[in-house]
Amino acid sequence: MPSLKSLKTRITSVKSTQKITKAMKMVAAAKLRRAQEAAEAARPYSERMAAVMASLASRVTVGPESPRLLAGTGKDQVHLLVICSSERGLAGGFNSNIAKLARRTLEELLAQGKTVKLLFVGKKARAPFARTHKELIVGTVDMSHIKQVGFADAKAVADDVVARFEAGEFDVAHLFFSTFRSALNQEPTRLQIIPAALGSGSSGTDAAVEYEPGEDAILEDLLPRNLAVQVFRALLENAASEQGSRMTAMDNATRNAGDMINRLTITYNRTRQAAITKELIEIISGAEAL
Repeated sequence: MPSLKSLKTRITSVKSTQKITKAMKMVAAAKLRRAQEAAEAARPYSERMAAVMASLASRVTVGPESPRLLAGTGKDQVHLLVICSSERGLAGGFNSNIAKLARRTLEELLAQGKTVKLLFVGKKARAPFARTHKELIVGTVDMSHIKQVGFADAKAVADDVVARFEAGEFDVAHLFFSTFRSALNQEPTRLQIIPAALGSGSSGTDAAVEYEPGEDAILEDLLPRNLAVQVFRALLENAASEQGSRMTAMDNATRNAGDMINRLTITYNRTRQAAITKELIEIISGAEAL
């Protein structure tokens, strides 16, 4: 049985940990509100942007003369996985869930005989891949200095991806992030960004819209911006998901610490009572011996 001193030390240690987790939960809750508002505000714009791009794409015949971000390279051999995660831990299953989806995709592509390259935005999802597929990693974008994600940050990531595509480093690019649903629910998401997966373009207004100078010219100009918009939305969704997951994880940790404190306190009281009883017995036995 542990000593009274060790039990008291452990109770003090757990109480200190509980104060930290409670403070982290409150900080995450405050950050979550701002991050959630930003993510929800970006959704209509990115969805409308995607709808306009789909409408444009539905009017053109994809061929050698089409913009490369839409037509691709004509091959499907080399895949780039752009994996977005956080720079900090203690966020529950947020990073691991994104990494699991990316790893599942990686294994599927490798099983098909494809060549895969990995680009990380944020470092936390990098570690598990560095242990098993270090040779596939082509870069990591450091986001640790960014307190609040802006469009310029997303554009820098998008420009890097486009530059790699123009240099012929890959044929297809996939973006991995976590879509924010609620503080308790974040959904790992995979989105093909090159060639642009624009859907059918049935917006209901196609017949009333005419484009000038022409669909191909507009697509050439808007496709890079659409890519930056989708990356921006992914980063905002990730920011909200990270804070929601961290708030939930710290709340659970605080509750668990409270339960542990209760159990340790009961053990401490029982041990102390047993020690007192033993001392009384020794005193009484000594008195009777006299």
